[in-house]
Amino acid sequence: MTDWVSTGGETGSARTKPLAWLTAPVEPAGDNGFFGPGSVTWKVWGYPTGLSVGFQRAVVIEELDPFLVASVQHTGKVYSQARTRYDHTLAYFATVLFGDTETATKSSAVMMKIHAKTGVGTEPVSGLPYDANDPDSQLWIHLTAWHSILYVYEQFGPGPLSDAEEHQFWNECAIAAELQTCDPDKVPRTREGIRCYFENIRPRLAASEITQQMMDHLLNARVMYPPLLGKLGPFAWVANKFLRTATIATLPHWQRDLAAIRQSRMADLLVRLLAKPVFWGLSKSGRLQLALLAWLSPSTAPIAAPFLRKIPAREARTLTPAAAFAQWHVQPPAELFTQLHRRAE
Repeated sequence: MTDWVSTGGETGSARTKPLAWLTAPVEPAGDNGFFGPGSVTWKVWGYPTGLSVGFQRAVVIEELDPFLVASVQHTGKVYSQARTRYDHTLAYFATVLFGDTETATKSSAVMMKIHAKTGVGTEPVSGLPYDANDPDSQLWIHLTAWHSILYVYEQFGPGPLSDAEEHQFWNECAIAAELQTCDPDKVPRTREGIRCYFENIRPRLAASEITQQMMDHLLNARVMYPPLLGKLGPFAWVANKFLRTATIATLPHWQRDLAAIRQSRMADLLVRLLAKPVFWGLSKSGRLQLALLAWLSPSTAPIAAPFLRKIPAREARTLTPAAAFAQWHVQPPAELFTQLHRRAE
């Protein structure tokens, strides 16, 4: 029997043994999702900086929202099940970006239902309610992620996009927003618009002791590593030090001050000099990227495998989110959000 590496997430030897991804056949995706080959999304998110430093930067910065950190702290899973939480979160993002439309739309609905059960409560300092499905909270998460991935791509990857590519990138960001509760019309379409968004939201950001502990915890990449054999220990230490230093180097100093994060300018400079050739080297081998991804996030590897191994989809088509929700009979996020609220009342 052929040892297929499945995009559906089934457990198998190729999933539990990362090196198997170097040679095992990969099951094609059903279609090209919402973006597909030639999209700027695949170009930027698919570069090795995306699902590594870019993703870590995003999840760290997100914690500066007091309502988000209250939700994360309430479940406690970021500490008790750090690797599982990282794995599932990264897999969800990869599904929206690289997965087929059926998997992506159904994953969106599942995520919202999980949030409705575990992501509702009261922010302890203000006494105000929080809801992980709240459109403004979802917009903060969405824009922080997309901005982080682009910024790290520019800093440690090939460099700035052309004006046309950047315009397309933010338009595609708005498309991806349709899989969340946030209003796609609120997604800025320019770099200046993104700057204005972060300037306007900055007064609402804060860093309590809980926030600082959370951000420091998430900067420790070892929390997402699987149990290591002795000979992998030194590699894990080096990888963690590199990822932490690189991520901090991309944080604005006002965010570092809020989070009580300290790193010298020399460290910032040295990691910038090192990161570009490291990620350039990784970008030359999709198979090596896939093996590393399978080691760090087993659930993400089946989703990213067709992209990294250049396996054509069964159907060479892309759909809009609206068309995909209709075709796969999945409620759009705005409708589902309203329904979930009615049930909770």
